[in-house]
Amino acid sequence: MKGDFRRRLEEAESFGEIFRVVKSAVQEVLNTRRAGLELILADLPSGIGAMHQPGSNAIVMNRRYLQMLLRSSKTRVEINSHVFFILLHEYLHSLGFLDEDETKILSLRVIKETLGEDHPAYRIAVKDVSELRSLLEKEQDLGSDEDVEIVKDFDTDNTQYIA
Repeated sequence: MKGDFRRRLEEAESFGEIFRVVKSAVQEVLNTRRAGLELILADLPSGIGAMHQPGSNAIVMNRRYLQMLLRSSKTRVEINSHVFFILLHEYLHSLGFLDEDETKILSLRVIKETLGEDHPAYRIAVKDVSELRSLLEKEQDLGSDEDVEIVKDFDTDNTQYIA
């Protein structure tokens, strides 16, 4: 089981592919899921990697965080592991787990049971991405003139088309 999750995460080439691994992992470990989420990239304050507003159908990820991640990470596995952890954490919030401590514990459990304690995603979850956040906080916290960006084909598992 762990091998399949690890392989799928390592081979993922888009946010949507990583998110499908997240949803499968949560389904496997916690036996719960939801559909219909969007991913929005936006420039958020430096201390925020991503967020989900309760009752909404969107995860908003900090574009500046992603840019920092791309500059500082050396491998696809490392980048995908960071994105996996962020999406997992926010997906759990979207499922109704609103308490941060509970969400962190559940994130660790899902990662441990599906990817293993030796996986980069587990180490990231244990550290709670504090290293990258501290780098972000050192940068100027200026807004961007860029609009928010909605990621296409993010959560397509239950998409239905009207003919």
